[in-house]
Amino acid sequence: MKLALVGATGLVGSTMLTILEERGFPVTELLPVASEQSAGKTIRFRNEDCRVLTAAEAMGQKPQLALFSAGGSVSLELAPQFAAIGCRVIDNSSAWRMDPTKKLVVPEINGEVLTADDLIIANPNCSTIQMVMVLHPLHQRYGIKRVVVSTYQSVTGTGQKAVAAMYAQRAGQPGEGVYPHPIDLNLLPHIDVFGDNGYTKEEMKLVQETGKIMGDNHIRVTATTVRVPVLGGHSESLNIELTTEFDEAELRALLAQSPGLVVQDNPQANAYPMPLYAAGKDEVFVGRIRRDASQLNTLNCWVVADNLRKGAATNAVQIAEQLLAKGWLSGS
Repeated sequence: MKLALVGATGLVGSTMLTILEERGFPVTELLPVASEQSAGKTIRFRNEDCRVLTAAEAMGQKPQLALFSAGGSVSLELAPQFAAIGCRVIDNSSAWRMDPTKKLVVPEINGEVLTADDLIIANPNCSTIQMVMVLHPLHQRYGIKRVVVSTYQSVTGTGQKAVAAMYAQRAGQPGEGVYPHPIDLNLLPHIDVFGDNGYTKEEMKLVQETGKIMGDNHIRVTATTVRVPVLGGHSESLNIELTTEFDEAELRALLAQSPGLVVQDNPQANAYPMPLYAAGKDEVFVGRIRRDASQLNTLNCWVVADNLRKGAATNAVQIAEQLLAKGWLSGS
């Protein structure tokens, strides 16, 4: 199988390479794609050097699958071109997520919506993925009326320049102006651009994508997203109003039994999810599970996941694995 990886030199792209190796995805030829400035360089995959190609060079080799992580404008331009040659595209940008003709997929939740006709498939936003992983089993069992989410998102979500800027600032240097304010020793309640409604695009992604993934647009979501000077993953505080009463022990057991979730919740032993320990893992971790005493049928919890893995690369490769299992990748 020829697999094109568009955005191969970025943080998510390099993580995709790692995930493909770890999960033994049956790539027979990797076609790494990056900007023309990077074309001709090499990257390592399975102990071999692979030459970085332009998109045109990669399309000329007729890949069966393309994983995209190169930004929305690149995806809007190139994904249809790859699809036109019969190549299935799994796109990690925001370009296609809310397109009514494209599927937005978290395999553990709605993988069954995929069909043989889907040539461009959208990977959800990183913060949305980890949130719906917790919401889905609760919605199936109790129903969800409303979610209040506050996120604490790693600088890795912005990319390599943001990581470098944080470390430069930590060393007393100005660091590149990736954000409008310093990020080290600081928090920025500002991820992506502000809209006319006062919310950022990142906040509206959480609002809009949740209903599409879970197949229920009646779930009300309000969000505040914050960039924090950490690596390892994104954290979220969720306040979830259910439609029915719940038993705490039953709810914990339900979450513990849900695929891809790990319950870490022992406050007496100081055990709760943290990005430092979620780094490099594919699971979504949930803890600080407790009833909201101020409102009926409502709970609070704390959710952490590695945003480069389950929040991006791992989810994309899991979608590819589903396509492979269905026999929808030519040669499979």
